[in-house]
Amino acid sequence: MQTDIDPRNLIGRKAFDRNGTKIGTIDEVYLDDATGVPEWAAIRTGLFSRDAFVPLEPSELVEGTLHVPFDRSLIKDAPDFGVGRHLSPEQELQLYHHYGLDVTPDAAPDHNFGRLAGSEET
Repeated sequence: MQTDIDPRNLIGRKAFDRNGTKIGTIDEVYLDDATGVPEWAAIRTGLFSRDAFVPLEPSELVEGTLHVPFDRSLIKDAPDFGVGRHLSPEQELQLYHHYGLDVTPDAAPDHNFGRLAGSEET
């Protein structure tokens, strides 16, 4: 995904799965603690539903909407950690594994991940 986008501008945008099916609306964006790069988005999947975390890489922002390269069912089955809190390294590793994404050496288990965009917490 483009990394020059202000993560606050993602909040409220619609998100779609790999088939073009609407997933929901972006509620929160989580930044990597070390780099400040937007890493995860929490997507509200329905009116009375929960937020599902999706990786922003390899997702794409196309014409103002987020396109996530995974099936809606996989996204809805992602681990639920609630929103508005810091993601722990263990939680982030669970998300990487859920989506079948490789964990790079920079994403070692003792690294701090998932700072909420707009928060001053480190």
